[in-house]
Amino acid sequence: MAVYLTINRKSSYYQYEIKEETSSERDEFRSQTAMRSFNVNSQEYSVDAPDGMPLLWVLRDLLKLRGTKFGCGKALCGACTVHVDGVAVRSCVLPVEAAAGKRIRTIEGLGGQELHPLQQAWLELQVSQCGYCQSGQLMSAAALIEQNHAPTDAQIDAAMGGNICRCGCYPRIRAAIKQAARVTYAGAAATAS
Repeated sequence: MAVYLTINRKSSYYQYEIKEETSSERDEFRSQTAMRSFNVNSQEYSVDAPDGMPLLWVLRDLLKLRGTKFGCGKALCGACTVHVDGVAVRSCVLPVEAAAGKRIRTIEGLGGQELHPLQQAWLELQVSQCGYCQSGQLMSAAALIEQNHAPTDAQIDAAMGGNICRCGCYPRIRAAIKQAARVTYAGAAATAS
């Protein structure tokens, strides 16, 4: 038995089909895939994935890191946001070959063994309601405060503009970002003065 991955380019969904494989089918499938290596959450991984497969599906289906969510498949909602070499990107449209050799951080790697200051602020301010968009919100927010240690409301709104929260938690998201930036960088500002 083999599992074959079929790409439906119109919907961004991947279908799995389980069937008996023949050697010619196995050879054809292998000719469409390539071994890709990258660092995810400080761990080295190599995966055999077809060209064009979005990083989102590599993370969720091949590496079993399911914190990154599928939302729209068109990079419009932000639910799939991860960091690639420190930059927030939409993993639903980033082909796996573009991520090869890069450092990738997902929501599972955001805080490590302890909560990241953003995660702590999210909890303290009770930011999320349904929670579906929160991994993408947190990853975009982390990229923002790593670049801008004291963002204004306008800067937060601009950086978070591509992340949709259907529950409308934007004021709490903004407050949590400000709180996390203060907590994270207050010590750095004090030692710099």
